[in-house]
Amino acid sequence: MMQPVHSDRAPAAVGPYSQAIVCGGMLYTSGQIALDPDSGNMVGEDVGTQTRQVLKNLQAVLNAAGCTQQNIVKATIYLTDMADFSEVNTIYAEWLGSHRPARSTVQVAALPLQARVEIDLVACLR
Repeated sequence: MMQPVHSDRAPAAVGPYSQAIVCGGMLYTSGQIALDPDSGNMVGEDVGTQTRQVLKNLQAVLNAAGCTQQNIVKATIYLTDMADFSEVNTIYAEWLGSHRPARSTVQVAALPLQARVEIDLVACLR
């Protein structure tokens, strides 16, 4: 059985998808970009500001499902410029604390609304 997850503290889905789905004891988030949940506008032009907003959005979705960063099993980070890897990596590591889930980072040609970073997560429910 699949159950959608929604948080008002994360941006509403702008298409035919859910912020996240719970299925089989796992949480699967949709990719988050740096949208402000209240205005629906992009936050910041630099990758650091955008990454912090993306992580705030993901935190809200995790919390809505009863999860924290400690529940994350796998993350995928999408960057439009691999030169941003180090800065994103530093911010991501600070957000995680000592937890170290599996992760992939890939460069993509473009992201919605000219975002510089998008992240999606898989987490286990406890």
